[in-house]
Amino acid sequence: MIQDKAINTLRFLGVDAIEKANSGHPGIVLGAAPIIYTLFKDFVRIDSRYPSWYNRDRFILSAGHGSALLYAMNHLAGYDISLEDIKNFRTFGHTPGHPEYDLERGIETTSGPLGQGVSNAVGMALAAKYIQARFNKEDVTLFDQYIYTLVGDGDLQEGVALEALSLAGHLKLSNLVLLFDSNDIQLDGEVKYTFSEDTKKKMEALGFYYIKVLDGMDPDAIKKAIKKGQRQQDKPIFIEVKTQIGFGSDVAGTSSAHGKPLFKNQIAALRNHLNYTLPPFEVDQEVYDFYRKHTILRGRLAYRNYQKQLDSYKKAYPNDYDLLSQFLTPLKMEDLAFFDDLKTNKPEATRVSSGKVLDTLSKHLPNMIGGSADLSSSTKAKGFDGHFMPDHLLGRNINFGVREHAMGAIVNGMTLFGGLHVFGGAFFVFSDYMKPSIRLSAIMNIPSIFVMTHDSIGVGEDGPTHQPVEQLAGLRAIPNLNVFRPANLNETKAYYKYALTNQTPSVFVLSRQDVTQFEAHEKDILKGGYIASKESLPLQVVLLATGSEVTPSLEAQKQLEQDNIGCRVVSIPHLEGFLNQPSSYIKQVLPKEALRVAVEAGAKMPWYQLTQHIIGMSSFGESADGDLVMKHFGFDQASIVTFVKEVL
Repeated sequence: MIQDKAINTLRFLGVDAIEKANSGHPGIVLGAAPIIYTLFKDFVRIDSRYPSWYNRDRFILSAGHGSALLYAMNHLAGYDISLEDIKNFRTFGHTPGHPEYDLERGIETTSGPLGQGVSNAVGMALAAKYIQARFNKEDVTLFDQYIYTLVGDGDLQEGVALEALSLAGHLKLSNLVLLFDSNDIQLDGEVKYTFSEDTKKKMEALGFYYIKVLDGMDPDAIKKAIKKGQRQQDKPIFIEVKTQIGFGSDVAGTSSAHGKPLFKNQIAALRNHLNYTLPPFEVDQEVYDFYRKHTILRGRLAYRNYQKQLDSYKKAYPNDYDLLSQFLTPLKMEDLAFFDDLKTNKPEATRVSSGKVLDTLSKHLPNMIGGSADLSSSTKAKGFDGHFMPDHLLGRNINFGVREHAMGAIVNGMTLFGGLHVFGGAFFVFSDYMKPSIRLSAIMNIPSIFVMTHDSIGVGEDGPTHQPVEQLAGLRAIPNLNVFRPANLNETKAYYKYALTNQTPSVFVLSRQDVTQFEAHEKDILKGGYIASKESLPLQVVLLATGSEVTPSLEAQKQLEQDNIGCRVVSIPHLEGFLNQPSSYIKQVLPKEALRVAVEAGAKMPWYQLTQHIIGMSSFGESADGDLVMKHFGFDQASIVTFVKEVL
């Protein structure tokens, strides 16, 4: 029977790849193959010739350890994954051990850490709801994407997933379909040792439409369940599919099937048991033809129909068509000149500056969308056009609730969906909760924006629990992540331009306390570091400062020069960007003959790259008035002056 052959082809491409690599997870490959088969045969609309087609459905393998199954499916679906790639599973190339974002090969997100993929899926579903509400018309349904994700027991045990699913149910994201590979086994043994929740009651309580498939080996039953779920229109869909991990093997139903390759003799027995006669890495032409008919050609037809609709839409709604084109066109620096006139001479916190920039951006960019983790009044990170809710899908302010980790993953999912500029705001100390999601944005090289305020011990009375010390150094250690700590409105504006025109993620680290405004050219600011205030006497010392510490450094400069010590202040809002400048520029800004003193209210570690003389933090903070705390730890004019004189 062709159906059995098509499913078993997925299984054996996967287990043979795992055996050759001597590394991987055969259990999910054998057990969940009927789920993947059903999804791609009957539901998921893709066209591998146009992998970034905007109205495609998205499939996310949240249980990323099952990557061999996904690569097998995407090979048969026509994506740029060859049999040679599958043979090279878990080696250098296009088939890593866990899926890594690669649209050309049909990989919608990086989903190694459990819980991240399902949370990304929630973000994609949210983004799709906004896009559908913005562009669909009564007579034209231009966008109707579904977001499908396969999750396992481990996904559902992760806190980030529960946070995201709670929000998905609240927002009634009916375009989200979760398929739960429910096999009662995880790495350390049976699920019953760690998990005894009533999944049905839990998911219904979260606002999902729950369906159970008792026989996960029956594609027809899976198909009926998905269709049943999609007939209702007001809830996200959760389908529990009872499967057997390692189906057909001699370790079926045990934890031994989870993360250990099957031996050659085990695979030979499995071939015999499943009546599969082809040798490793061979595919019957009948199977290729089957998937071509049911997956590839079905997707191409859907793409052609979409293009016809798009042509009609262009004629009927030219303004909306132009807006859609704007959504899908990358921004350039000159496109953002509209907020160049945003100025102030008054001291203000950089969180306030950021809020002004975000407000201005949102007024001019209808695809700017985001919100905060129940902190918008403090972070000033708030979207426009009201709150995004089931009865107001055009609202661009997302109330993430106290769900920092999920917010990070949802922001990533929305960014991955495409066409949107997405931000999420929180207190900087809670970036610890978000770090796994921030890290994945850097691995994927996607332009998510994270707005982090209350950036130092200057937070004051809330005390050490709310005063970031080590977080700045930790985020700067992540490759491919822009970490900006601006000193004023000018620097804040410049780096929002940078963030919106570069395909890399950005974190804005912003002050609660007011800072001094000073003039600077955008081109200098964007070098990462520049001379904020030049010396008027022969140069003896350079103060290197970031963010709120630039203000007391400028005050210290005045006192030092009154004391006949030539002093320069260098602002470094983007340390890594500055360190990547040509050495000639760095030498120009930081002459070797001058003493260098770094001033930053955070861990000292990053500054040892530039100097041994650092006014920084070697402890946690204290609870008191913010100005007093800063003075206590040496971040005021007098303390800086004293430190400089001692080390000169």
